[in-house]
Amino acid sequence: MSEIAKLKPECIWRNFHALTQIPRPSGHLEKVQKFLLDFAQSVGVEAFKDKGNNIIMRKPATEGMENRKTILLQAHMDMVPQKAPESKHNFETDPIEAYVDEEGWVRAKGTTLGADDGMGVAAIMAVMEAKDLQHGPIEGLITADEETGMYGANDLPEGELKADILMNLDSETWGKFVIGSAGGIDVTATLKYKEVETDKEDSALKVTLKGLKGGHSGLEIHEGRANANKLMVRFVREAIEECDARLASWNGGNMRNAIPFQAEVVLTMPKENIDAVKDLVAEWKEDFNDEFKTIENNIEFFAEEVKAPATEVPIEIQDNLIDAIYACHNGVMRMIPVYPDVVETSSNLAIINIGNGEADIKILARSSREDMKDYITKTLESCFNMAGMKVETGGSYGGWDPNPNSEILNLLKKIYKEQIGEDSIVQVDHAGLECSVILGKYPNMDVVSMGPTLRSPHTTSERCQVSTIAPFWNLLKQALLEVPVK
Repeated sequence: MSEIAKLKPECIWRNFHALTQIPRPSGHLEKVQKFLLDFAQSVGVEAFKDKGNNIIMRKPATEGMENRKTILLQAHMDMVPQKAPESKHNFETDPIEAYVDEEGWVRAKGTTLGADDGMGVAAIMAVMEAKDLQHGPIEGLITADEETGMYGANDLPEGELKADILMNLDSETWGKFVIGSAGGIDVTATLKYKEVETDKEDSALKVTLKGLKGGHSGLEIHEGRANANKLMVRFVREAIEECDARLASWNGGNMRNAIPFQAEVVLTMPKENIDAVKDLVAEWKEDFNDEFKTIENNIEFFAEEVKAPATEVPIEIQDNLIDAIYACHNGVMRMIPVYPDVVETSSNLAIINIGNGEADIKILARSSREDMKDYITKTLESCFNMAGMKVETGGSYGGWDPNPNSEILNLLKKIYKEQIGEDSIVQVDHAGLECSVILGKYPNMDVVSMGPTLRSPHTTSERCQVSTIAPFWNLLKQALLEVPVK
């Protein structure tokens, strides 16, 4: 048996380990959906897949607690598929290889762990299978494709759920109860162009930037981590201006909600300028490491000679694209005035793909204010419109307005104080949570979000702190026991 499955409390870790054996990257959820439906049948609870591809489970109240309010436990089934450059892992077929490190964290070998939000799913499974818990009516909602646009929550049918209380299990710091979160919107800029032939006398370099921390564009955007696309554009612009380089292709980032940790460009240039570009790479590597020396660990930046591509980006298009990428806002725009430690508005220049006659740039913008979300969106639209690109938006979801007088919040605070002996933290998060979308369909639900401690989700450094799972489980069990009457 895996060492993960032997951890305590066994009911959560056993289910989490089982989940790690099922491939579940966003967009490829058929296997995990079947796994969850089979699980529900095996433990004797009602379960079905709704039209939004979400899995809904229902467990009746224990005898004598039928008059309690119905609690909806909610998590998402998909995980972000990030892996180390040397990893051969196939997220559509291979299990996650999880292990416990020497400091008491569960990690994965060379990939994301999927504790975001596998831990929430495992907790729902533990509740559904338990025979010794005392509770009122319970619903479980395990949503599809949260990481790529909250598609499952957006497609959740109205009138399907019966719950009075929503407990979202997708927060990532134990002892913190989240009562509000930012809204978000996807911004995509595209351009088709006719490539031009590369000068037959030119040489080419593939320039790679890697080794950045990356991270969650909601939870960690305020930490000032390096964005691979924004670093790369500084070098590329100078290579074009000083060494007559030309852009043939650009590939950076792979997830809208992950800070890009790697980027790669292919540049062409006169043969006599090869060494000058290599020297420029070395200079920028030193500058980047110095600039981020207290944030990033070891930025790798290097150039390799490659066969010159047959075609490249036309000069005018190239210059417009570089200007737009350079000018594009990335990172924090504003903090919340009444919560000055919480980010209000930000954007993440997440994905750039240029080559073969097409340019495709993807950004995730977030804000807890609708007017500021509109402002950052128009800022990005204006930037790329000036480069002649077509700009489209999609996947918009609103923010979740906090309710500090929430009944379920006050119950959780009380139980936490009784069990832990200290006060919990209550705050608003910049990361988007599905609570806002679900509230849009079920506005009368009382809502709170909580979870065990996770760090660096959406990266290969993702980890879950073992010591926080038992108190998280104890709090959840007691909350089910003390849920108010209707």
